[in-house]
Amino acid sequence: MKLIQATYKFFLVLAVVSFASCGDHLTDLNVNPNGVDPAIVNPNLIVPTIITSTAQYYLNEGYRGGSAGVMQYIQQSGWSGETNKFDWDGARDWTTQYGNLRNAKHLYARSMEEGLEFQQGVAIVIRAFNFGYITDSWGDAPFNNALNADNGELEDLFPAFDSQETIYKGIIAELKEANTLLSKSLGDYSGINPDADVLYGGDPAKWRKFANSLALRYYMRVSAKLPDYAKAGIEEIVSNAGEYPIFTSVDDDATMGFIGSSNDDSWPANTTYDASESAFDRIQLCAGFRDVLVDLHDPRLAVWFNPVVVPIKISSDVAEDEVIDGVRYLNPDYMTASNYMVYNKSTWVADVAAGKTLVDTMEFAGLPIASTTGDGSGWNLNPNKIQGGPNVHNSALADMYKEEEGDMLKARLISYAEVCFILAEAAQKGWSVGSQQSWYEKGIKASFDTWEISDEYDAYANVSGVAFDGSLEQIITQKWIANWTVAHESWCDWRRTGYPELTYGDKGLRDAMPIRFQYGSAEIARNKDNYDTAVDGLQETAFTATDGKDSSWSKIWLLQGTNKPY
Repeated sequence: MKLIQATYKFFLVLAVVSFASCGDHLTDLNVNPNGVDPAIVNPNLIVPTIITSTAQYYLNEGYRGGSAGVMQYIQQSGWSGETNKFDWDGARDWTTQYGNLRNAKHLYARSMEEGLEFQQGVAIVIRAFNFGYITDSWGDAPFNNALNADNGELEDLFPAFDSQETIYKGIIAELKEANTLLSKSLGDYSGINPDADVLYGGDPAKWRKFANSLALRYYMRVSAKLPDYAKAGIEEIVSNAGEYPIFTSVDDDATMGFIGSSNDDSWPANTTYDASESAFDRIQLCAGFRDVLVDLHDPRLAVWFNPVVVPIKISSDVAEDEVIDGVRYLNPDYMTASNYMVYNKSTWVADVAAGKTLVDTMEFAGLPIASTTGDGSGWNLNPNKIQGGPNVHNSALADMYKEEEGDMLKARLISYAEVCFILAEAAQKGWSVGSQQSWYEKGIKASFDTWEISDEYDAYANVSGVAFDGSLEQIITQKWIANWTVAHESWCDWRRTGYPELTYGDKGLRDAMPIRFQYGSAEIARNKDNYDTAVDGLQETAFTATDGKDSSWSKIWLLQGTNKPY
């Protein structure tokens, strides 16, 4: 019931804030007698708006967007250039994020006027999250003078792009401010509406942990460029749990559920509101993710994906190509004559380059990234090749992802598992945060708890490749697995560490995976001089080709001088 009420308020406030963004003349001509005056709107009406808009975008990118493709969690059977071939040119802008930031600014201002410290803290945390996403993705961006257009000064109308260093440090400073605002007992706050807070039900202590856990994320983000600053910041947080509480269990995770009353408030690509099931069908398992999970005997594979409907086997007992009792059999001689090759994780790239048609015979089959110039619908000898359609020979998402809502269908902004792996990495660097092995194992255990397979943890922890070996690669690989549906964070980790080591075919847009988003055309048109200055600070690589500096393959400050990921 609480989430239903909050969602109703979410739709109400969308109209309110959109109305508030209009100019004076438009406002004079279009007065909504049923609307809420933005100047006096209850801050609690804005809270669900900024949470839901932030979480839904982040989930879509991390579950079925370009980051999910590049990090090889999924591939798509149709309309797939962005996910399957990292064709990112001009694919994104930051309209959603700056819209969230305008709403967060309005929430903060109204909360200041009403003396509501909890809502101020919420506004700051969501502001930090959105600015973090922006600078992680594009690089330099408007920060200090962003959102100030109503001041009317040139520097506000055409804001300069602040450096990534400035933005990350600014984010962390704001999260410290939020930590202070959210440090009181629940009874010391006024005006909290638990129904409006679709993350934590109005619990300041949870939001405080969220703020400090996010700070850990951003300290680690800059650790290669500002190691002393990152070390001091992380050690300060970990050494003083009373002053800087962080997540301590999966119950603290910053997750947003869905109510499923319409497609807009349901899990993305569900089949309840899409009778064709096309959006669901086109999201399919990627071979890169599958290979690692299979090698590690990881039980999470069966939680997230279904086995193939019709497995493929190789047999000399059939003449050529036959389906018998629900299994498709291929004769070895027929395969040779047809130029077919069984998928092998060590040789598939060369096999594809040699013109072979790959055949995946595993129980959980996956489409390799950048392995086809087509749309992916014909992969693995699909007998019913339809762009955006199902493939009986490739693993689809688990059935739970067809539902509009469910206990495990949540948009995840940051988790306890991620915090554990951040601290395991900090310990691996020699920082004073506790035992590397303990944090590493807690991270895996947290992921198993999240996906309700806790009883399988002990066996998994002793599997070769999972059992602790002290390497950074092992930490980041397990963090990557645990961040299923949070691919944007995995992408950020891969860029700065080079892990996990991922192979890809030769059909991608470039011979390397992208490392940033290009700036959107709207910003170029509106703020060209400051855009030009920001682009000048990017560093071209061997893969920018004819893009110029504003390329998805140019290095942002965060990566310059690190030799990562290439």
